[in-house]
Amino acid sequence: MSGFKRRRLIQTALAAAVLGASGLAAAPARIGGTLRAGLSGASATDSWDTRKITGGFMAAAAMAVFDTLTEIAADGSLRAELATDWTASADARIWDVTLRKGVRFHDGSEFGARDVLASLALHKGGGSGARPLVETIAKADRLSDHRIRFTLAAGNADFPYLLADPQLLIYPASRISEAMAQGIGTGLYRVAAFEPGRRFVGTRVEGHYKDGSAGWFEALEFHAMPDGAARASALRSGQVDVIDRVAPSRAARLRDVPGLTVQQVSGNQFYGFAMQTGTAPFDARHIRQALKHAIDRQAILDAVLLGHGRIGADSPIGPLNHHDAALTAPAYDPDLAAWHLRQAGLSRLSVALHVSDSAFEGAPGAAQLYANAASPAGIEIVPTGAQDADWQDRPFRATAWSGRVTEDWMFSTALQHGAPWNESHWGMAQSPRFQALLLEARSELDSARRGGLYAEMQQILRDEGGLLIPVFADHLSAVGERIATPQTLGTARGLDNARMAERWWLA
Repeated sequence: MSGFKRRRLIQTALAAAVLGASGLAAAPARIGGTLRAGLSGASATDSWDTRKITGGFMAAAAMAVFDTLTEIAADGSLRAELATDWTASADARIWDVTLRKGVRFHDGSEFGARDVLASLALHKGGGSGARPLVETIAKADRLSDHRIRFTLAAGNADFPYLLADPQLLIYPASRISEAMAQGIGTGLYRVAAFEPGRRFVGTRVEGHYKDGSAGWFEALEFHAMPDGAARASALRSGQVDVIDRVAPSRAARLRDVPGLTVQQVSGNQFYGFAMQTGTAPFDARHIRQALKHAIDRQAILDAVLLGHGRIGADSPIGPLNHHDAALTAPAYDPDLAAWHLRQAGLSRLSVALHVSDSAFEGAPGAAQLYANAASPAGIEIVPTGAQDADWQDRPFRATAWSGRVTEDWMFSTALQHGAPWNESHWGMAQSPRFQALLLEARSELDSARRGGLYAEMQQILRDEGGLLIPVFADHLSAVGERIATPQTLGTARGLDNARMAERWWLA
């Protein structure tokens, strides 16, 4: 096999090298203390089934208890986790992956190739958001206990990045159901207590393979706090040390509290609205275009984000990506929006927009700003609140994503035909060209040509797509004075890529 590698960072076993690459100012003197967090997104139906893990609470807990094969470092590069090395054929279709030796699950069983194969196979059916990623694997062969050969349906230079997807956690092959019920992983922390929708307690694993490079707390206490005001109050009172999803208006007040630090990290997180493009009236291209020109993006950036972000152009590809086309956003133009309505055979349009703060902080306010801006175009947008239990399944609704590090990862998860998380129902009927470009770009190894393909895909989404992305939003979190953090924080998602439990330490 060739030595083909792309944007790859393999860190050595030396703690100094690991700490340096992760942005730590200095290594903690010792392991100690408890990290207490108040986190959003918990549910009474939460479990350790990676196919169902959503929200900040379970994301942070899962990253503490489980490992993936590779890991997105704080600087956006790729480094080893349960995999230690990977090489590819010249066409990036066959990948040989070497697994870490001497790793054990929390139940004492030894980690190996069979565990990887069984864990990835979980996502080949059903509603897993990672299904489009594993379906690109045509064949997976166990070459030895610690070596696997993946043969892809087509070449993919980003394949090692996909193995860092937070849904692709590794379970013990012989006890997957039990591992999902009890939380049996290879992570730095084992489950001491877990009450779905309420709290998680984890304790540090002794003799872990990351000793000396990560995992500086003796214990973790994560508390489910769905209300943003309650999270902020718990931080101010010292009940917790860190909170996630700080609303921009609340961030300004927290900055004035002695001993508190507001973290503001720019990444690919976006806020917006999803139209189901297979459902009337959103199945009409002119209707979608009218709605794109009827939104005042700057007003949402100013009033909802208070400037903590930037304008979006209806493509989920952002500055964290290598091939961001930096599109010009559709202009707010009520006259042009009305023209598109007429082209669709309408003089007026009324649509319900289903929103909830659980989608993103300030979603109801953003929806009202949208309604105000659309009115001069003859478009009546009726925001419908969270009392509607089925708001997430509605044809026009609020949405938010943390984004993904590579273009193929983002497009395959959210916009590939038939993907479980394709909330705009964007598929072959809407744009066969986009779907063809997705497959072509995935196997294109020439970076310049690949960038051109991705640029065309982004333009298609801006001009025709069903994702309306008015803004990219900075990640806003807050920490108390008991906690020290690296100089560089991960941008792929909030709370240092949800890996605060292993990257932060007691001040």
